Amino acid sequence: MTDKDTAVSDDTGIVDKVAVVTGGAGGIGTAIAWALARRGAAVAVVDTDEGRLAELTGKLVAEGLTAQGFTADVTDARQVALAVDRIEAELGPIDLLVNAAGVLRMGSATDLSEVDWQTTFSVNLNGVFHSARAVVPRMKQRRRGSIVTVASNAARVPRVHMAAYGASKAAAASYTKTLGLELAEYGIRCNVVSPGSTDTDMLRLLWSGENDRQATIDGSAATYKTGIPLRRIADPGDIAEAVVFLASDSARHITMQDLCVDGGAVLGV
Repeated sequence: MTDKDTAVSDDTGIVDKVAVVTGGAGGIGTAIAWALARRGAAVAVVDTDEGRLAELTGKLVAEGLTAQGFTADVTDARQVALAVDRIEAELGPIDLLVNAAGVLRMGSATDLSEVDWQTTFSVNLNGVFHSARAVVPRMKQRRRGSIVTVASNAARVPRVHMAAYGASKAAAASYTKTLGLELAEYGIRCNVVSPGSTDTDMLRLLWSGENDRQATIDGSAATYKTGIPLRRIADPGDIAEAVVFLASDSARHITMQDLCVDGGAVLGV
C-alpha cells in the first residue's frame, strides 16, 4: 500500500485512537504516520524538522485523514512534555506511542567523537525515555495503551563502524521490554520493531556509488556482514506494517517482544 492509498480500515481496532509518532517526518516515521492514519487514527507527528513536518501533515489532511504536527526535540524532556500536553489537549487521550526518532553516526568504536556518541544516545535512547516518561503516567491512569519502539537489527549483531548506533538501539530495546514488564498490570503493551537495511535517506547517506544497493543485499565478507536472504532492501512501509500490527488490537496478547524486519539479514538471531 502506498502513501496515497488512504481508505480507512477498522480491522485492527485503531480507528479513532490517538497515536503519537516521534521522528514522524523521517523515512520510516513518515510511513508509520501514513499507515496509522489510513487505519483511522488521529496521528500526532512529532519532529524537529518543521518544513517536512508541515509537508507531511498537509498531505495527510489533504487526503481526508486526521493528523497534526508538533515540533519538539526528543532529547529535551521539557519539549517532549509540553508537546504531549498539547497533543492531549488538541487531539485527545494518547492511545499509541511509536518511538521512531533516530540518528546514525558512523565511526569506529574508539575513534567516534564524543559529540557523535552523545548525540546518538541522546536521540536513540534518551528520546525513548523522555517520550515514555511523558506519556506513560497518562496511560496508567486510563489502564490502556500500546508503545512500540523502532530499534535496529544492529542491536543484535555487531556492525563495523556502528558501535554507538547498535549500542543505543540495544539499550532502547532493553528499556522498552522492561517498560513492558512494569506496565503489564495496567494493560499497557510495549514492543520493539527492529528493521534491517531500509530504503531511507539514512541508508542512502551510506552509499557512494551505483553498486552500493546490490552490495548491501549481497553483504560483505571483509566486514563480517551477512547479506539479505530475501534479496531485497525493505521499503519503509514494510517496517510501518509491523509497527501497526504490534500497536494494534490484533496483537493484544503480545508484549515485550522484538520483531526483526530485515529480510533474514541477521539469520534469525
